[in-house]
Amino acid sequence: MSTDGQPHILAIGGGSFIRDDRRGAVPSPLLRYACDLTGQDRPRICFLATAMGDRPESLALFYAAFGELDAEVSHLALFPMPNVADMREHLLSQDLIYVGGGSVANLMALWRVHGLDEIMTEAWHEGVVLSGQSAGALCWHMGGNTDSFGPELEPFTGGLGLLPYSCGVHYDSEPQRRPLLQLLVGEGVLPGGYAADEDVALHYVGTELVQAVTFTSGQGAYRIDADGPGRVKEVRIDPRLLTRE
Repeated sequence: MSTDGQPHILAIGGGSFIRDDRRGAVPSPLLRYACDLTGQDRPRICFLATAMGDRPESLALFYAAFGELDAEVSHLALFPMPNVADMREHLLSQDLIYVGGGSVANLMALWRVHGLDEIMTEAWHEGVVLSGQSAGALCWHMGGNTDSFGPELEPFTGGLGLLPYSCGVHYDSEPQRRPLLQLLVGEGVLPGGYAADEDVALHYVGTELVQAVTFTSGQGAYRIDADGPGRVKEVRIDPRLLTRE
């Protein structure tokens, strides 16, 4: 849990891991920043690959990557059944919960079936740092746009709503992302909110965005709000540049 007792969320637009020719996927500075938010020398990290169906290869990839950190790592899987006896006890004992990408629609449906929506909310209030990329970033917000339903992006409005905003991920790398999010906010389908380019994360304390962070120069975060009927206003937020070491 965070040592300051505040509820932290780090929503990552993309870039949780980077490729190393020798070691494979390793944690990026964004993930190390999430660990630092716990204030622990050896944080307890639980990751969830449910948005990718808890595939064995996904779990193996996460364990290998998180193994690069000085941390106590575990995972929570829901297929074919929960892999821990008491999900609430396990998650509330963590310092950091990381949710991987994939289908945010399937993720939220499964969380609600298993009561994880309530457990995640409790963990947030108790000071467990919540993080994740793509689907694992959208899930904490009211919604965003998603390819959960097919190759064309569609609206998603079924997030946990811990953060009362829309969220845009992969904002600069997929051509549909920016115009569709702006359209949905402009039409009132989604509330105003924030978006993050690749290699950028949004850091919230409580429900307030305190800063954006990145490890790549030139990348941005954005505030998007309705600005009259069918119109939006987008304001760039320059992220703080993290070191790669």
